[in-house]
Amino acid sequence: MTTTSDIAPTTESGIDPKRFRDLMARVCAPVTIVTTTDDEGPHGATASSFAALSQDPPLITVAFDRRSALLARIVAAGRFGVNLLHHGQEDLAMRFASRGTGGERFAGTPWHTDTGLPRLDDAAGWVTCELYDTVEGGDHLLLIGLVAKACNVERPPLVYANRTFGTHSRFTERPRRPIIDHITACTPD
Repeated sequence: MTTTSDIAPTTESGIDPKRFRDLMARVCAPVTIVTTTDDEGPHGATASSFAALSQDPPLITVAFDRRSALLARIVAAGRFGVNLLHHGQEDLAMRFASRGTGGERFAGTPWHTDTGLPRLDDAAGWVTCELYDTVEGGDHLLLIGLVAKACNVERPPLVYANRTFGTHSRFTERPRRPIIDHITACTPD
């Protein structure tokens, strides 16, 4: 049997990078396309590190590899948009995850500008952000965005887990019981 201690540490923390990636692959994450624009036109990339941070003020986070060309453009622009994808947009997520320029990624993709940022026409949700802060985190930079505009459409979300796309589904409905019944069932005689 192989245990964590049997593997030679290859990072500062002593954790094997592959083992860590495999663990994090099991975490279900939303699939988004983060966008910005500059003199060269629209730019965007797929990101699954999107999360809410605060309601007051409304803040979100998204992380990018420090080598990301989009990251440099967002920091320079000081603003960005987040398109939340819906189930059925896997091809779009893959297109924006591939290498290429902004123009190549947007070619054939219906989009328009919203508050000066590229917004995908068919996205399930849209958030416009001012760059509020950045936080260094190893090989990534965490962007904190102050939400200036948010809207959504009721569609099943596109999520990513176990290195594949999917969507959320409800557990089978079970009859509800008062919490006291659960507590009583767990109390020893």
